Amino acid sequence: MTKYKKGKIVEGIVTGIEPYGIFVSLDEYYSGLIHISEISHNFVSNIHDYVKIGDTIYVEILNVDEKEGHLNLSIKNINYKKNDLKRRKKIVETKNGFNTLAYKLPIWIEESLKKIEKNQKNS
Repeated sequence: MTKYKKGKIVEGIVTGIEPYGIFVSLDEYYSGLIHISEISHNFVSNIHDYVKIGDTIYVEILNVDEKEGHLNLSIKNINYKKNDLKRRKKIVETKNGFNTLAYKLPIWIEESLKKIEKNQKNS
Protein backbone atom coordinates (compact mmCIF):
# COMPACT_ATOMS: atom_id res chain seq x y z
CA MET A 1 0.00 0.00 0.00
CA THR A 2 1.32 3.43 -0.95
CA LYS A 3 1.88 6.38 1.29
CA TYR A 4 0.13 8.55 -1.30
CA LYS A 5 -3.63 8.83 -1.04
CA LYS A 6 -6.28 10.96 -2.71
CA GLY A 7 -6.77 14.24 -0.83
CA LYS A 8 -3.39 14.16 0.91
CA ILE A 9 -1.08 17.18 0.65
CA VAL A 10 2.57 16.27 0.11
CA GLU A 11 5.84 17.92 -0.80
CA GLY A 12 7.41 17.57 -4.24
CA ILE A 13 10.04 19.07 -6.53
CA VAL A 14 9.19 20.67 -9.88
CA THR A 15 11.07 18.69 -12.54
CA GLY A 16 9.49 19.97 -15.73
CA ILE A 17 7.20 22.63 -17.14
CA GLU A 18 5.21 22.23 -20.32
CA PRO A 19 2.43 24.41 -21.82
CA TYR A 20 -0.15 21.93 -20.49
CA GLY A 21 1.17 21.54 -16.92
CA ILE A 22 3.85 21.02 -14.30
CA PHE A 23 5.75 17.77 -13.69
CA VAL A 24 6.54 17.04 -10.05
CA SER A 25 8.75 14.36 -8.50
CA LEU A 26 7.60 13.12 -5.10
CA ASP A 27 10.24 10.46 -4.49
CA GLU A 28 12.31 7.96 -6.48
CA TYR A 29 9.20 5.91 -7.33
CA TYR A 30 6.37 8.42 -7.76
CA SER A 31 5.93 11.45 -9.98
CA GLY A 32 2.92 13.44 -11.03
CA LEU A 33 1.43 16.08 -13.25
CA ILE A 34 -0.37 19.24 -12.28
CA HIS A 35 -2.58 19.87 -15.30
CA ILE A 36 -2.86 23.56 -16.26
CA SER A 37 -6.51 23.49 -15.16
CA GLU A 38 -5.36 22.54 -11.63
CA ILE A 39 -2.93 25.44 -11.19
CA SER A 40 -5.35 28.30 -10.53
CA HIS A 41 -9.02 29.23 -10.54
CA ASN A 42 -8.03 32.11 -12.85
CA PHE A 43 -6.75 31.93 -16.42
CA VAL A 44 -3.13 30.74 -16.55
CA SER A 45 -1.31 32.43 -19.39
CA ASN A 46 2.22 31.50 -18.30
CA ILE A 47 2.95 28.57 -15.99
CA HIS A 48 6.38 30.05 -15.27
CA ASP A 49 4.59 32.78 -13.27
CA TYR A 50 3.69 30.10 -10.69
CA VAL A 51 6.75 27.83 -10.43
CA LYS A 52 10.20 27.21 -11.81
CA ILE A 53 12.16 23.99 -12.25
CA GLY A 54 13.78 22.96 -8.98
CA ASP A 55 11.14 24.60 -6.75
CA THR A 56 9.99 22.58 -3.75
CA ILE A 57 6.20 22.94 -3.51
CA TYR A 58 3.21 21.40 -1.80
CA VAL A 59 0.70 19.54 -3.97
CA GLU A 60 -2.70 17.97 -3.37
CA ILE A 61 -3.18 14.43 -4.67
CA LEU A 62 -6.25 14.07 -6.90
CA ASN A 63 -5.68 10.50 -8.09
CA VAL A 64 -3.06 7.73 -7.72
CA ASP A 65 -2.13 5.22 -10.42
CA GLU A 66 -0.32 2.52 -8.43
CA LYS A 67 0.62 0.49 -11.48
CA GLU A 68 2.46 3.35 -13.19
CA GLY A 69 3.55 5.21 -10.03
CA HIS A 70 1.90 8.33 -11.37
CA LEU A 71 -0.26 10.89 -9.56
CA ASN A 72 -2.68 13.54 -10.75
CA LEU A 73 -1.93 16.63 -8.70
CA SER A 74 -3.33 20.06 -7.98
CA ILE A 75 -2.18 23.33 -6.41
CA LYS A 76 -5.42 25.15 -7.12
CA ASN A 77 -6.97 25.05 -3.62
CA ILE A 78 -3.88 25.04 -1.40
CA ASN A 79 -1.01 27.30 -0.39
CA TYR A 80 1.51 25.50 -2.55
CA LYS A 81 4.61 27.61 -1.99
CA LYS A 82 7.02 26.11 0.50
CA ASN A 83 7.68 28.53 3.32
CA ASP A 84 11.38 29.36 3.27
CA LEU A 85 11.17 31.52 6.40
CA LYS A 86 12.38 28.59 8.47
CA ARG A 87 15.89 29.02 7.11
CA ARG A 88 18.48 29.49 9.78
CA LYS A 89 19.96 32.91 10.12
CA LYS A 90 23.67 33.22 9.60
CA ILE A 91 25.54 33.31 12.89
CA VAL A 92 27.58 36.47 13.07
CA GLU A 93 30.73 36.13 15.12
CA THR A 94 31.21 38.83 17.73
CA LYS A 95 34.50 40.60 18.24
CA ASN A 96 34.96 38.71 21.53
CA GLY A 97 34.57 35.34 19.83
CA PHE A 98 35.33 32.55 22.31
CA ASN A 99 36.89 34.90 24.87
CA THR A 100 33.67 34.96 26.89
CA LEU A 101 33.67 31.16 27.10
CA ALA A 102 37.35 31.07 28.03
CA TYR A 103 36.64 33.50 30.86
CA LYS A 104 33.47 31.79 32.13
CA LEU A 105 34.52 28.14 31.80
CA PRO A 106 36.70 27.97 34.94
CA ILE A 107 33.90 29.64 36.94
CA TRP A 108 31.33 27.13 35.67
CA ILE A 109 33.64 24.20 36.42
CA GLU A 110 34.24 25.44 39.96
CA GLU A 111 30.48 25.90 40.55
CA SER A 112 29.76 22.40 39.23
CA LEU A 113 32.45 20.82 41.39
CA LYS A 114 31.01 22.55 44.49
CA LYS A 115 27.54 21.18 43.63
CA ILE A 116 28.95 17.67 43.20
CA GLU A 117 30.80 17.87 46.54
CA LYS A 118 27.66 19.16 48.27
CA ASN A 119 25.55 16.32 46.78
CA GLN A 120 28.14 13.71 47.85
CA LYS A 121 28.13 15.03 51.44
CA ASN A 122 24.32 14.92 51.54
CA SER A 123 24.20 11.35 50.25
